Order: sequence, then structure tokens, then C-alpha cells
Amino acid sequence: MGQGLWRVARNQQLQHQGYSGQGYLTRDPGRRLATNSISNTNHRKQAQGGIDIYHLLKTRKSKEQEGFINLEMLPPELSFTILSYLNATDLCLASCVWQDLANDELLWQGLCKSTWGHCSIYNKNPPLGFSFRRLYMQLDEGSLTFNANPDEGVNYFMSKGILDDSPKEIAKFIFCTRTLNWKKLRIYLDERRDVLDDLVTLHNFRNQFLPNALREFFKHIHAPEERGEYLETLITKFSHRFCACNPDLMRELGLSPDAVYVLCYSLILLSIDLTSPHVKNKMSKREFIRNTRRAAQNISEDFVGHLYDNIYLIGHVAA
Repeated sequence: MGQGLWRVARNQQLQHQGYSGQGYLTRDPGRRLATNSISNTNHRKQAQGGIDIYHLLKTRKSKEQEGFINLEMLPPELSFTILSYLNATDLCLASCVWQDLANDELLWQGLCKSTWGHCSIYNKNPPLGFSFRRLYMQLDEGSLTFNANPDEGVNYFMSKGILDDSPKEIAKFIFCTRTLNWKKLRIYLDERRDVLDDLVTLHNFRNQFLPNALREFFKHIHAPEERGEYLETLITKFSHRFCACNPDLMRELGLSPDAVYVLCYSLILLSIDLTSPHVKNKMSKREFIRNTRRAAQNISEDFVGHLYDNIYLIGHVAA
């Protein structure tokens, strides 16, 4: 969006030099009129369904004014809409020119909540002197600290009053945040099983196909690179949560959490088999159905076949 502002400003400079609005100056009046017509048509297309921004900017620009557009001359709602497309770095730079506009609390509140969806401080009465811009800087600092040392990062959030010392609040913060390093997060969750339990319960797998639900689960809680106790714990918790979200489906298919556990392991092994370049002889659909039904005999052949098709067409469940 920042580049767009400078592009508009450059076009306005070219208009005064005789290039942008009227096309390149030519000696042929017919060509100049044709260029004018094309330009006006483009501006009308841009204005369809909303404000004619080009006309608004052109009429508000005084003859003495040169350079970039002064957002303070625009309606406040339009200025805030333009600035809302900027990231934190660009918004800080914009505050050097439009201090009152770029330091608006609503803009920084939007940046905070779009990056860190849940914080305990959002639901509290703000303390005296509270600023969402300052909160953004603290959240960014805390995230960097977490990505270096998870325990220190969580302690930093608590010391600033951003997070409450509660496994449920920490789990909500992790669930709604995408700036945390997944390797560090995996280490933290392996050590804090109480936070892991609350994080699992935040997932809603209702009416989801099993492989798709498993992909969503591993998108938030990354699977370890090797088999081990932690992977078994994750699959066990997922199996129970999936059954709790789909009780009617479990009764219809005759599945239990143990059966879902077996299916999850089968899907992970099939994903590795079909996607790994080191496996030359890929498992066929018939082989997958036979092997899976040996481990879980009550599962229908059609259902297991649909599981195979999903992995074959969409890909790994824990990528």
C-alpha cells in the first residue's frame, strides 16, 4: 500500500509535466484525443462500485502543493482505510509524516489482534497510560524472546500483564498466534502437557473427514520428526478429541478412540509411503485396505478406501 501512495504521487507529478493525464504529447490531435478517452475510461472503471478516489484526490490538491498526497486533506475514514493496509514498520514510518493519523489506537489495535488473536489483556480494563502501539512492541518483543527461549518468552508476557498465569490462557494465546517458532513451540508443549491438553480442546473437528481433521491438528501442533512417546501422546489426544466432536459418526461407523488411533497411525505411514522419494514401490489401495482392516477389523472397506484416496489426492497429513 505504501508503494501505491508513492505511485499516485508520481502520477500527479507527471500530470503537471504533460504526460500522465493526457498521454505523451504528440503533434497529432487525433491520437491525443484517443489517449485521453482511454485514460478517462480507465478512471471510470476504477470508480465503479465506490468512491472516485482519483477525482477526489485531484480536486483536493491545491495548485501550490507538490509531491505525495497529504492524507490529512482526505476524509478521516478514507485516510484510516489507506493506513490500515500498512504493516507495523510502514505505519511507524507514516507516523513521521502523519503523526495523529498513524498513531491512532484503532489502527494499532487492529495490528495487535490480527497478529496475536488472543491475549488476556484484551479482556481487561486497560491501565492508565495504556497504548496499543506500545502493546504491539511488547508482543513483538515477547514473540522474539519465545522463539529464542519459550519459558522466558511466556514469563515476559506474564510480567507485562499480557497473559495470565493459566494453562488455558496460554493455550488460547498459542492457538491464535502465528509468529511463534514451531520447533520451539513443540519443545514447550512437550514440557507443558497441561497447556497441551487445553490446546487440544480448542480444536473443533465436528463433521470433518478424519485426514482433514488430522491436517488441521498438526497445523497448530506440529508433529515430531521421529516416532516416540510425544507422537503417541499427540495421536492419543487427537483421537479422543475427534471422537468427542463426532459422537454420532463414531456410533454409525462403530469406531472407538482406539480404532481412530490405529487409523491415524495408518494415515501417517501411508503419507510417508506415498510422498517420500526414497520409497520406490508405493503402497497400493488394495494393500492399504488389507493392512488397515487387519489392525481394525470393524472398519468398512469403503471408508478405508476413501482414506487412501484423500492421502493420494491431497497429500501428507503431517506435512
